[in-house]
Amino acid sequence: MNKTVVKALELLQLFTTYEQLTLQEIVQLTKLPKTSVFRMVQSLMTTGFLKKEGEAYELGLSLLQFGCLVTERLDVRKVALPIMKQLREETNEAVNLVVKDGDEAIYVEKVETSEPVRVYTRVGRRAPLYAGACPRVLLTFMSIEEQKKYLDRVELIPITSKTIVNREELKNLINEAKKKGYTVSHSELADYSSAVAVPIFNHEGKVVAGLSVVGPENRFQSSYIEQLVPKLKHKAGQISKALGFIGGKDVEL
Repeated sequence: MNKTVVKALELLQLFTTYEQLTLQEIVQLTKLPKTSVFRMVQSLMTTGFLKKEGEAYELGLSLLQFGCLVTERLDVRKVALPIMKQLREETNEAVNLVVKDGDEAIYVEKVETSEPVRVYTRVGRRAPLYAGACPRVLLTFMSIEEQKKYLDRVELIPITSKTIVNREELKNLINEAKKKGYTVSHSELADYSSAVAVPIFNHEGKVVAGLSVVGPENRFQSSYIEQLVPKLKHKAGQISKALGFIGGKDVEL
C-alpha cells in the first residue's frame, strides 16, 4: 500500500466525525508530524477534497461530486437488476447495463443468457462511447453541447472491421437513432455479435445508463430487432420511472 495515500484517506475520515478542524487539531488527532499534515492538507485542498474557512478546514465539493456519482450508479444497478432479469426471461438474450465514465462506457451489470451460443461481456469492461449499441446510446442521448464536444475531440479507432470510424457516418447514425429511440450495432465491438440498446433517464430527464440485449449476429435480423425494441423500451421505462423520471409506463422518445 502507498502509505501517503492511506494517511491522506485517514485524514479525510476525520471529517466524518468533525465538521471543521484546524491544522493543529488534525495534528493532534492523527498524531502525525505537523509538516506532513500541512502537505497533505494542501494537496487535498488543491484537488478539491478539502477547503479552508478561516482557520479551519472542511470537506470540499469534490467529495460531493464523487458521492453523487457513486450513489447514482449504485441506484441504477439496484433498480435495474430485477428488471434486467425479467427482460432476460422474456427474450432469453443476455442483458447488459452500462454507465458513462469520462469518454467511455463501463459495463456495471449483466444478466447472462441460457443459450448455448452467446456473447461474453464482463462487468467492468470499458468501451468507447462511439462503438457498440449500448455505449453509443449514452452518446446519442447526452446533451447536444456535450455530444458535440465529444465528437470534436474523440479519435475514432477501429476495434473490429465494422467499427464506425467515419465521423459523418457516425453523426448520421446518432441522429437517426435519436429519432427512433434506440441504437443497433453489428460486430462493432466483437465480431459476429449484435446488440440493441435504449436509454435510461433520471429524475432530471438526463440519460444515466444504457440497457441492451446482446447476442450472436445471425440471430439479430431486422424482424427480430423489431420484436426486441418494444420490450427494451418498456423495461427501460420502468427503470427510469423508479429513478424519478416523469413519464408514462414506457419512456417516450
